[in-house]
Amino acid sequence: MLNFGRTRAQPRSNRSISLGGMDYSDPKRKNNVVGKILLAATLTALCIIMLKQSPTFYSPSPFSLHEEGVIHVLVTGGAGFIGSHAALRLLKDGYRVTIVDNLSRGNIGAVKVLQELFPEPGRLQFIYADLGDPKTVNIIFSQNAFNAVMHFAAVAYVGESTMDPLKYYHNITSNTLVVLEAMAANDVKTLIYSSTCATYGEPEKMPITEVTPQVPINPYGKAKKMAEDIILDFSKNSNMAIMILRYFNVIGSDPEGRLGEAPRPELREHGRISGACFDAARGIIPGLKVKGTDYKTHDGTCIRDYIDVTDLVDAHVKALEKAMPGKVGIYNVGTGKGRSVKEFVKACKKATGVDIKVDYLPRRPGDYAEVFSDPSKINLELNWTAQYTDLQKSLQTAWRWQKSHQNGALPWSNLEWVYEAPKESIEEAARVTRF
Repeated sequence: MLNFGRTRAQPRSNRSISLGGMDYSDPKRKNNVVGKILLAATLTALCIIMLKQSPTFYSPSPFSLHEEGVIHVLVTGGAGFIGSHAALRLLKDGYRVTIVDNLSRGNIGAVKVLQELFPEPGRLQFIYADLGDPKTVNIIFSQNAFNAVMHFAAVAYVGESTMDPLKYYHNITSNTLVVLEAMAANDVKTLIYSSTCATYGEPEKMPITEVTPQVPINPYGKAKKMAEDIILDFSKNSNMAIMILRYFNVIGSDPEGRLGEAPRPELREHGRISGACFDAARGIIPGLKVKGTDYKTHDGTCIRDYIDVTDLVDAHVKALEKAMPGKVGIYNVGTGKGRSVKEFVKACKKATGVDIKVDYLPRRPGDYAEVFSDPSKINLELNWTAQYTDLQKSLQTAWRWQKSHQNGALPWSNLEWVYEAPKESIEEAARVTRF
């Protein structure tokens, strides 16, 4: 068989030639390496020249620019239940939105849903960051042209706050101070603050009005009131437009089924009663635990004012629209009607079609017997009225989403894309993804 391969009588010479104990480089090989280096440098220079000639090379991010007719809203906690619904409404209404969330309670799946709904450049960006880091927060504010802040980010479980109060004072009170300082330093003029009826504690008289004395009885309510006090003190020497919304117990989900509530599994025991009802209906937990049957109410269980998340978000948007420089507005956001826990459980059974097992247990620390709002002020001044007031229908809407998202918006373990990085720039310090 003929061999057409090239053969050598002697092996190829080495990289250097040894003469008299001295090494001399092969001049042909040296010239070849130098040529490759020169070629690579030339190509790199050409690429840089071509990029600089591109009209988009020096174009700043739209999120860093103030544009006429465009209102850029920072939504802190925008991957959470309420914050994601607020971001959805803002995007639908034509606002530019930046979400900042550390995903300790929020769900990246909600952000992905919003990304898919609003993929156009300059509409939505997500920044993975912790508001407890002042340096990072200042970078975010300095590199983005915010017109307003909707501050939702907070841990928000009464029971957990009694077990770990320092977490709540850090997360709620301290972080609000960091946000407020960054707003002042970067001339952001509008704040919509997400507060709570827990600041009122257990008032002697119902319904609760905005002038009802604030005497919180748990660390969650105390931390929120401290944050409010900081905001109000700052406002006395500021021209900032401030709206504080104290809302009651949130239920429901997006009527079109795009978003819902998906708390971390390990936090379910601290979560809302609606989540516990749905978990019981789906068999995730053996039954529903009702804590406290000896309160001074008509059936012995707590009475709460249940507000649908769609109505709550509408109140925030109306507050943003009505915010005035140098003015502070404080509003209760509720239906004005209280329902007992037993009434809630009955409605949940009808909404899910499941005869949920109920265990009645002793009271939970920090709870109060009866809380419901007088929404007259927000009705009058912001032209806001709750529209989704049928408890069973709100629960049915949320139940549909729960059934179609058995693992939540996205499994909690699927966060491999989140990475640690050195803090030299906003992309690294805040681990930002722009959509």
